[in-house]
Amino acid sequence: MSDDSRPNGHEHVPSRQRRRFPGISSRAYEHPADRSALVALRKLSGFDTVFKALSGLLPERSLRLLFLSDSVRVSDAQFTHLNDMLRDACYILDLEKVPPMYVTQNPQPNAMCIGMDEPIIVVTTGLVELLDEEEMRAVVGHEVGHALSGHSVYRTILLFLTSLALRVAWIPLGNLAIMAIVTALREWFRKSELSADRAGLLVGQDLRASMRGLMKIAGGNHLHEMNVDAFLAQAEEYEAGGDLRDSVLKILNVLPRSHPFTTVRAAELKKWAESRDYQRLMDGHYPRRTEDKDASVSDSFRESAAHYASSVKSSKDPLMKLVSDLAGGAGGIGGRVRRGFDGFTSGPQNDGPKDAPKDSPGGSPKDAPGRDGDEG
Repeated sequence: MSDDSRPNGHEHVPSRQRRRFPGISSRAYEHPADRSALVALRKLSGFDTVFKALSGLLPERSLRLLFLSDSVRVSDAQFTHLNDMLRDACYILDLEKVPPMYVTQNPQPNAMCIGMDEPIIVVTTGLVELLDEEEMRAVVGHEVGHALSGHSVYRTILLFLTSLALRVAWIPLGNLAIMAIVTALREWFRKSELSADRAGLLVGQDLRASMRGLMKIAGGNHLHEMNVDAFLAQAEEYEAGGDLRDSVLKILNVLPRSHPFTTVRAAELKKWAESRDYQRLMDGHYPRRTEDKDASVSDSFRESAAHYASSVKSSKDPLMKLVSDLAGGAGGIGGRVRRGFDGFTSGPQNDGPKDAPKDSPGGSPKDAPGRDGDEG
């Protein structure tokens, strides 16, 4: 790095030419849906106290002791390359306190950031052995991004409500109400993963390395057998392919997940890296933490709503295209729905003469009154 004025605790960061973001607010890289939820939570009076109390009801303290006693703590003496990456990530994102980091024996590639008051980062041996230095740097930046955003709030509430749902399962409708909230929280949590992917890119500042890391998580350590462009093409095929039945299955598949699908994460990160917002951020134009208290909840929710509306409008998914057509008042929707379950196509459809009476010879039999909600 060209800047040598390093705060205490960051004296041993690797000397690499990477841009630093002094005082950066996590709002700079957060996905709109994630950002709106966090801004709202931060505005709640006393929410820190409440959620810290909730975290005390969960095995967070037990997990800290478990990792301390049965994992390897990253330091100047152990996993020194990871320690350098951690300090480097905290330096780039200007995180004042470097969180403890542990390596735990587990062949499953994984990483997490837990803890509300004092976050800790945990990576598995499977992940350390899978990724090269630049790929791992993006992962460490991802977890530091979680810490800077305070995403453990989501995790804590999810754990609490999931546990509560099991206890009230016998109450009529009680479990359904809680699970509805859990479903919404999982959606926020998935968006928080997209936010953290962006933080990882800000730390590593190497889009290809971020792509490679996601490919390896999906397909293992076989880079010579994989191709980034082909991997991204899978995301395109996933979004646009199939019919309405596939769209419904996609929703059902993703609902119980805490993370978006890997190809989707790669495509979303590439899209953000090519955006004007990212370029402005890299040029030094970004919101500061000192401005967080003035962030508008209503503005954040408007941005989130605008993002979802834009996503639906531009989506190639059959169901999202149908929703967009409904919102736009497109005609012949009933026929398109029927065709959708037999192979929805994005091209113009011929639903019969638009001006012909439904009982006229020119009308199609399937346009007869009373069929599948075609009225009106």
